[in-house]
Amino acid sequence: LGEAKNLPTYPGPNKMRDCYCTVNLDQEEVFRTKIVEKSLCPFYGEDFYCEIPRTFRHLSFYIFDRDVFRRDSIIGKVAIQKEDLQKYHNRDTWFQLQHVDADSEVQGKVHLELRLSEVITDTGVVCHKLATRVLECQGLPIVNGQCDPYATVTLAGPSRQVLHIQTKVKKKTNNPHFDEVFYFEVTRPSSYNKKSHFDIEDVDEVDKMEIRVDLWNASNLKFGDEFLGELRLPLKFLRQSSSYEAWYFLQPRDNGNKSLKPDDLGSLRLNVVYTEDHVFSSDYYSPLRDVLLKSADVEPVSASAAHILGEVCREKQEAAIPLVRLFLHYGRIVPFISAIANAEVKRTQDPNTIFRGNSLTSKCIDETMKLAGMHYLQVTLKPIIDEICQVHKPCEIDPVKLKDGENLENNRENLRQYVDRIFTVITKSGVSCPTVMCDIFFSLRESAAKRFQGDLDVRYTAVSSFIFLRFFAPAILSPNLFQLTPHHPDPQTSRTLTLISKTIQTLGSLSKSKSASFKESYMATFYDYFNEQKYADAVKNFLDLISSSGRRDHKSIEQPILLKEGFMIKRAQGRKRFGMKNFKKRWFRLTNHEFTYQKSKGDHPLCSIPIENILAVERLEEESFKMKNMFQVIQPERRVLYIQANNCVEAKDWIDILTKVSQCNKKRLTVYHPSAYLNGHWLCCKATADNTPGCTPCTGGLPANIQLDIDGDRETERIYSLFNLYMPKLEKMQEACGSKSVYDGPEEEEYSTFIIDDPKETYKTLKLIIEGVGTLEQEHAQYKRDKFKKTKYGSQEHPIGDKSFQTYIRQQSEISAHSI
Repeated sequence: LGEAKNLPTYPGPNKMRDCYCTVNLDQEEVFRTKIVEKSLCPFYGEDFYCEIPRTFRHLSFYIFDRDVFRRDSIIGKVAIQKEDLQKYHNRDTWFQLQHVDADSEVQGKVHLELRLSEVITDTGVVCHKLATRVLECQGLPIVNGQCDPYATVTLAGPSRQVLHIQTKVKKKTNNPHFDEVFYFEVTRPSSYNKKSHFDIEDVDEVDKMEIRVDLWNASNLKFGDEFLGELRLPLKFLRQSSSYEAWYFLQPRDNGNKSLKPDDLGSLRLNVVYTEDHVFSSDYYSPLRDVLLKSADVEPVSASAAHILGEVCREKQEAAIPLVRLFLHYGRIVPFISAIANAEVKRTQDPNTIFRGNSLTSKCIDETMKLAGMHYLQVTLKPIIDEICQVHKPCEIDPVKLKDGENLENNRENLRQYVDRIFTVITKSGVSCPTVMCDIFFSLRESAAKRFQGDLDVRYTAVSSFIFLRFFAPAILSPNLFQLTPHHPDPQTSRTLTLISKTIQTLGSLSKSKSASFKESYMATFYDYFNEQKYADAVKNFLDLISSSGRRDHKSIEQPILLKEGFMIKRAQGRKRFGMKNFKKRWFRLTNHEFTYQKSKGDHPLCSIPIENILAVERLEEESFKMKNMFQVIQPERRVLYIQANNCVEAKDWIDILTKVSQCNKKRLTVYHPSAYLNGHWLCCKATADNTPGCTPCTGGLPANIQLDIDGDRETERIYSLFNLYMPKLEKMQEACGSKSVYDGPEEEEYSTFIIDDPKETYKTLKLIIEGVGTLEQEHAQYKRDKFKKTKYGSQEHPIGDKSFQTYIRQQSEISAHSI
C-alpha cells in the first residue's frame, strides 16, 4: 500500500486531514495502516501479507478521515474484482478513488425459487399465479457491527400497481434463513378453454413484468433502514419452464441510468501480488519433487533441477522462495545450500567479493534466514526497536539536517547509546541463533577458508556478509518488513534506524579501513567511537559461535518466544456458579510456553493456559452466539474458552498458530463440538450432558515445528508453474547443452546466459523436468475439463451474476471446441 494523492480538502479552516487506509475482503476489514496526520497526500509504504481464508468477490481499499468526536468518515474506496487482480499483478498502479454509498456497497447472494401456475377459481375460470419463495441469503454485509436483515418482494409491470410484500426480520445474522413464500396474481382470470398459458392480450404485458427482491438491514436509527442489495428478474424466462430455482449474486441499486458526475476524490497507489495455487494431492507431484530433492547430490550442482530453476527464472528471488520452503519442509536445505554455495565460491576470484552478488545462493540464504530466523529477530531486536519507536529521542548527526534547538553532541550520544545496546544484544545472542542457520554458516565458512587459504579473515566475512549485511541491518532499517513493528516507522524514527543500521553493518563487516567506507564525513567521525579492538573481537567471537558445528545446545536455556499478541473478545468462562457469562475485550498473548489474556497490554495476566493444557483449537459455528470469526480453545475437563477475532484472516492466524504450538500434546482430542453448550444442551448434537464427548472429528494436524508451517505439495505446484511459465527457456537450455557437447568453439550469444558445466548431466535433468511438467500440465487440463462438466451455473458455488464464472465458461467452451 503506497500512498494517496490529491485527497479532497477538509471543509474546516486548516483544510488538512488525518487519514488511514484499510484493506478489506469485500467489506470485511482485515488490515489497517497507521494514521498519517495533516496531509492530503499521505504516504503509507506498508506491506500486508495474508493467506485468504474464504471466497471473496472484491479486494477493497477504503480511505478514512479520522474524526475524534464522531465516527470516522469515508473519503473513497478502490475495489478490484477478484477476476481483475491478475491484470495488476505485481506492478505499481494508481487507482482513482470511487464514491462510497449504500448502492455501491453490495455483497452476498440470495437463493430464490419461482413457480408460475394456473389456478382454477371457484367460478371455473383460470388465472395465473406466481409463487416466489425466498429461501436464504449468504454473506450479507455487516453494517455498523450488526446485520438484522429482511427482504421485500415486489412484482412490477408497466400497467399495474406495484405489489410489495416483506419477510420477517432475522436478528443478528448475515446468513438469514427466511423460507417464506409470497403469491402474486399475474394475469386476469380467463375462460378455461384457452390453450395458451396466458390470455393473448396479456402475453406482452407479462414479458414486461419483473419480480424484484430487495434486501435491507432493519435499523433502529432515525435514518431509516439500510439498503443491502437487490435482484431484478424479468418474468419472460418463466415462459420456458413454469418452475425455476437458483442462487443469485445481489446487485447494486439501478439508479435509472442517472449519470452522476464523479467528483475527483484523489487516487491511491497500490501494488497487489495475488497468487492462486491449484494443488493436487501428494502422489501427483512425486516425479517432479524427487528430481528437485536430489539436487544437492547431483554432480556438478549446476546440472541439478533446483539450479536450473534459478537459471531460467527472470528473478532469482522467484526461484529461491519455493525452493527454500520445499527443502526446509523435507529437511534438505543445509546440503542443498552447501552445494550451491560451494560451487559459487569456486567461481569467485576475489575474496572481497564473496557472496556479494544477487546469486541463487545469496537469495536462498536470505529466504532461509527470513523463515527460520523470524523468532530469533523477535527475541533479539524487538524490545529495543519498540523503545526507539516510542521514545523518539533525537539522533540526527548530520549538521545540515539538525532541527532548531537540537544539540549535535546530545544527538551523537543518544545514537551512540542505541548502537552500543543493539550491538551488544546481537553479539550476545549467539546461543539463540537457530540451528539451521548455524549449520549453513558452518558450511559457508569451511568453503571460503578452503578456497582462499591465504586470507585469514575470509572465514568471518563469508558469514558476516549474511548475518549482519542481509539479516540484522535490513531488519533494523525496515522493522515492519520483518514483523518487528506493525507499521512503517515515522520519518524521524526511520532516520534514527537508518543511522543505526549503517553503523551496525560496518561494525559487522570487519573491513580494514572502517571510516573510509562511509561516503559522509559526519558518519566517519561518528564511527571513531567504535574504532576499538573490543568491537572487532566481539564480532569475531559471535561469528565463531554461530558458525561452529559443535555448538552448545540452546534448548536448555530456551526463553519464552512471543509468537502472537493482540486484542480479541472472549466469553467469560463461567468459573463462578452465578454471574453473567458476558463478552469482554482482552489483550491475548501467546508464547511457546503459555497462552494468556489480560485487561490491557502489560497488565498482570487474568488467566494463563499452559500450552500442554490446550487439547484442541477449532472454529465455532456462527449460530452459537450469532457472532462471526469465533474459535474455541478446549482445555482439560472439557472447559472451553470462546474467543472472537477481529476478522477472518486474524481468526485463521490464531487458530493455525495455537494448533501448531499444541500439536505434540499427548492428550490432544480427536473429536469436538463445533457449536457451544447453551441452555442445557450442545447446539450441534443436542446432547444434554456438558461432558458428552465431541460429535465432529478434529481438523487435521499441522507440522509440529512452530516456525515453519509449509505445505510441500503447494511449493512443488509453485515450482511446476514457474517451469511451465519459462518452458521456452528450458527448451533453449536443452539446445545449448546439445550445442556445447558437440561444438567447442566460441560460445553462441543466445546460450551464454546459462551456466552449464556438464552438458550431458544438465541435458538428462532437463529431460526429466520437461516430462514431469508436461504430465502435470495434462492433469491440470483434465481436472478443469471434468470440473467444467460438473459445474452448474446458478448453484450455490457459482451464483448467477458471477462474471468470473461466465468468463471461465467462455474459455472452457472455446478450449473444448478447439480440441474437438
